[in-house]
Amino acid sequence: MELYASMMCASYGHLANEVEELDAAGIDSYHIDIMDGSFVDNFGMGYQDMEFIKKNTSKKIDVHLMVQHPYNYLPLLFELKADLIYLHYEVMQDPATCFEKIHKHGLQAGIAINPGTAICCIEEILNTTDQVLVLGVNPGHAGRQYQDYVDKKVEKLLELRKQHNFKITMDGGITPDRLKYWKERGVDNFILGTASLFGKNKPYKELISNLRN
Repeated sequence: MELYASMMCASYGHLANEVEELDAAGIDSYHIDIMDGSFVDNFGMGYQDMEFIKKNTSKKIDVHLMVQHPYNYLPLLFELKADLIYLHYEVMQDPATCFEKIHKHGLQAGIAINPGTAICCIEEILNTTDQVLVLGVNPGHAGRQYQDYVDKKVEKLLELRKQHNFKITMDGGITPDRLKYWKERGVDNFILGTASLFGKNKPYKELISNLRN
């Protein structure tokens, strides 16, 4: 199990301290949400934020592109040396080409799906992706309510994983109880936001230790 910190939930005014404390607490990776205000009705973190985090940690950086034209964003992400890039199925016209380009640059390629997107839509390309990012909330804003019908999609992915070599990551509404439930059933990774990590007025080390235990 790997735990990723959703940095759009961090304190931007104290970003250096946030990274330092999360590193010391044992976070596995930093999750960067990049939005264009079109695919979702919000703007996420900027390239400068990602560059700053990359310079201040040796941990992995994964990028979740919530944009209309993800292919256009890839060259800069290659330059910034992201480790994993998630692209949304809903806006990809040619997933195979995007994944091939990402893999040629030595990065992992992930596919992200909204709560309302059926698993059958991505079955044919599961053998080309490294990870599937399952959104439990409608994307674009932190703190939204988890959609319970997503559970059936996760169960379906766990079955399909027996045939294909990919990992499952859950993002949105990941409470400690939900993390425990899905970890026991085989989900690989979890994105931690306001439901379990940020804004709790407790040290990150204590929170992350409790989640791992």
